[in-house]
Amino acid sequence: MYGALWRMLPGPWWARVAVLLLLVAAVAVALVFWVFPWADHFITPQEVTVEQP
Repeated sequence: MYGALWRMLPGPWWARVAVLLLLVAAVAVALVFWVFPWADHFITPQEVTVEQP
């Protein structure tokens, strides 16, 4: 899979690395700002009570 992605990108190796880094950053931003907050509504925390002695 990674080899196919590498061959699909145009340009010299340094341009491919730059494009891949931008793609990874874009995916990380999308996860943090849209996917994780959306999924948070479906994950209910357990009721945890800590009593003091």
